[in-house]
Amino acid sequence: MPKRPTRGSATKPNQCCDSQCCDSSCSCRGVNILDCCRVEAVVSVDRRGQMVLPKEVREKAGIGPDQKLAIVSWMRGKDICCVTLQKADDLAEVVRRTYGPRLSSALR
Repeated sequence: MPKRPTRGSATKPNQCCDSQCCDSSCSCRGVNILDCCRVEAVVSVDRRGQMVLPKEVREKAGIGPDQKLAIVSWMRGKDICCVTLQKADDLAEVVRRTYGPRLSSALR
């Protein structure tokens, strides 16, 4: 019997590690993680703590003027190791889908 690949072991873009192991919680989701995450730009923070998101990145991400972004931090131990930007509207929808049903049942 052939050895089953572990979850998240996809090696080629758009090729799942094993269609029998993948489901909605699979980390590979049929894509090599290195193909979907990359450095888009390097920015500087000025003395006031401000930075500019490059136009090319804003256009690719569909970020327009006055749009709100949430800063999401990733912890490693007690330190923040990474920060990501998420459209606030998208984040709010994830929160509604995740916690809405739980809150509804808790309030009954």
